[in-house]
Amino acid sequence: MSTRAESYLVGLIGDGVMPSLTPPMHERAAEVHGLRYLYRPIDLTELELPASGIGELLQAGAKLGFNAFNVTHPCKQLVLDHLDDISPTARAIGAVNTVVIQDGKFIGHNTDASGFSRGLAEGLPGAKKQKVLQLGAGGAGAAVAYALLASGTEQLHIVDLDEDRVNHRVQELRKNFPQALVLAATPAQVPQLLGEADGLLNATPIGMHHHPGLPLDIAALESRHWVADCIYRPVDTELIVAARSLGCQVLDGGYMAVGQAVDAFEIITGIRPETQQVRGHLLELLEKGL
Repeated sequence: MSTRAESYLVGLIGDGVMPSLTPPMHERAAEVHGLRYLYRPIDLTELELPASGIGELLQAGAKLGFNAFNVTHPCKQLVLDHLDDISPTARAIGAVNTVVIQDGKFIGHNTDASGFSRGLAEGLPGAKKQKVLQLGAGGAGAAVAYALLASGTEQLHIVDLDEDRVNHRVQELRKNFPQALVLAATPAQVPQLLGEADGLLNATPIGMHHHPGLPLDIAALESRHWVADCIYRPVDTELIVAARSLGCQVLDGGYMAVGQAVDAFEIITGIRPETQQVRGHLLELLEKGL
């Protein structure tokens, strides 16, 4: 956890991050707690910089006085080679989304997993999670799969179009959770697996504004299922709307977005914002169409 500073300069590094709502969420939380806090997006696309330059960006940021960075696609794995220390959870997941600069050293954390865990606890209290079907094995998929297994999921099937990626993800999760049954599955198996599952988690980009639609045929979805999504723009994805109409318990992607922001803010400043207050601000921003 960071030591208290007189002021904070924080950045978000990644492709297409200019529209991100993470900066205003952090700045509002800082305002509530009376902190001087400036958070700026560092968009690789806008700056025409390669993701492989993440190490140079961190070094430049340290020289310019940055206290910390959030890191998103496509740098969550690439940044690992440029850190002096990595939290056990981030190391186990194989991805970092928060880097704190302390005494000239870069310390990596992963708040995607912890943020999703908090979302599960707050948004789906008491939900049965023994058997879960997850769609997507990418960066977000790695974190939420870790969170599910850490929360007690006993059987996790992961579906991804990239066979090599999903097999690698499954092998890594098995190392960390040998007591659980973690299996790769194909899209053709989804209807059968959904029929056996307690819940469904979407960790694919399908449902975003620029990737509209449903990530699966929901014919096998029943009111007994819970349904979670990692997407928060829109917060009511087609999947969440469809599941809600069927009477399912739902966990929208806003829970994860807020959870990871709250955890990152605490790591950076040592102060923990009130989760519901941050969620209220996120929904306010989304309502304004920001």
